[in-house]
Amino acid sequence: VQLVESGGGVVQPGSSLRLSCVHSGFPLDSFALGWFRQAPGKVREGVSCISRAVDIIADSVKGRFTMSRDNAGSTVYLEMNNLKPEDTAVYYCAADYSSFCNLQDPWGYEYWGQGTQVAVSS
Repeated sequence: VQLVESGGGVVQPGSSLRLSCVHSGFPLDSFALGWFRQAPGKVREGVSCISRAVDIIADSVKGRFTMSRDNAGSTVYLEMNNLKPEDTAVYYCAADYSSFCNLQDPWGYEYWGQGTQVAVSS
């Protein structure tokens, strides 16, 4: 299983970014995929996840962030709009063998990418 994130950067408040996670090595219909983030000095928190049975978006980003996947089934995206300074974090893509994704237990995901830094600052 491989997960490779990209798309992070330094942006001003109100800007948009799209993160990508190219994944391989597992059957998509049997795996849950999630986006998590970790700010300095804070715990890793769930942002959004998709799976065969359920898709979830965190309340803190609802209405601003959208998770999607491409038709080929090899890439998932996190579209982030109206970014705020509190969105600053390293963003990680994660995968786990499950039909039910969740955001409450990041360490229940077995596979992780290397992360991509997002910084929102004026």
